[in-house]
Amino acid sequence: MNKPKAPQATAATPALHLSGRPRLRVLGTAISLLDELRERAEADLGIDIAFDNNDFVTTQHKAALEPASYDIYDQCFHNLDIVWYWRAIQPIEISRIELWNEITDLTKTGRIGPGARLGYGDAPVKKLFVQPNLELGDAPSEMISMLPTTHNFDSFVYRTDLASDTSSPMSWAELLDKRWAGRAALVDEPAIGVFDAALAAQAAGLMRFDNVGSMSVAEIDQLIQLLEERKRAGYFRAFWRTAEDAAQLMLHDETHVQSMWSTGMILIEGSNFPVRQAVPIEGYRAWHGGLCLSRHLSGRMLDVAYEYLNWWISGWPGAVMARQGYYISTPARSRRHMTAAEWDYWYEGLPAREDLPGPHGTVCVRRGAARSGGSYWQRANCIAVWNTTMDEHNYLVRRWMQLVGRAEKDL
Repeated sequence: MNKPKAPQATAATPALHLSGRPRLRVLGTAISLLDELRERAEADLGIDIAFDNNDFVTTQHKAALEPASYDIYDQCFHNLDIVWYWRAIQPIEISRIELWNEITDLTKTGRIGPGARLGYGDAPVKKLFVQPNLELGDAPSEMISMLPTTHNFDSFVYRTDLASDTSSPMSWAELLDKRWAGRAALVDEPAIGVFDAALAAQAAGLMRFDNVGSMSVAEIDQLIQLLEERKRAGYFRAFWRTAEDAAQLMLHDETHVQSMWSTGMILIEGSNFPVRQAVPIEGYRAWHGGLCLSRHLSGRMLDVAYEYLNWWISGWPGAVMARQGYYISTPARSRRHMTAAEWDYWYEGLPAREDLPGPHGTVCVRRGAARSGGSYWQRANCIAVWNTTMDEHNYLVRRWMQLVGRAEKDL
């Protein structure tokens, strides 16, 4: 197995305020480090919270290299390999998670409902439970690696006014259809964007994978070569790194089909622009986030960290996340903090009966709009692949950097 890069941990200042009002430091990304959440958590828990907000790659590297610089690591299951391998984080005791029994089976077993497919790649259950030998696996135990929280099911978006048929599910192949030449874009993150491209290439019959969630070196080379040829021919307009950049590409008419995250869709839908998220017949690319405990935590600060973990799945935070298109691992709790119209739109997949607000209070969903893909349970049962750090991740990163034209220091 080609393990992820082996960063060496460096010294950093340990947690402060071991007496008086605690100060909790949370390392993560813009997905969940929202000021609304920080302010409410500070009020509810009686603590101070400092957010360290970075892009995915910077966050992961900092988590591995500087475990003493944060208390909570807020990331995704597919980003666990490096930080767990170097013991930058410590196991979480299930007995201290008050609502563990209410967390959905999507993380505990990988499926919701009978007959659902697990999906290729890093399904959270594969890395959820801490085994007696401290490896991560799917055999239930008394310890977990990460508290499951926010998650979603991503695909690509397209201009409905330019598509030939918007009445039926679309294939991932659309993302590489030459009729979109010059107006296509991919997300520039190797553990995410490569799967959008791979699902599209396979659906289009351009290549096949033995296991799309664990590509071989030869398969990576073939896929990157295909994408490089498209890039040289001018097929790709951009490789974006933030949801805001992705939304602006569409709103400025630079792209007509592209990878997209839910937060980008919120920005577009609020503008009433003719763009829709595809419901791929092959299934979604899914991801699941959560919270980890830094290895240095002990005593009072460890207690404070557990309070924060329990607060995150208590209901109100999940309602805030729903308003930017994300799901939470304890949906029944969040339903109590959402209006009936919000619940019906975000979780039941029904048309909005009224204008609905986003996480900041401004309207992000217009009355009559319907979320593509149906209900949460329909979407959760249609997963093609999970965001994944593959065995050949190091090699993939090098080849991806060559594709997008960035130096290694930029990752």
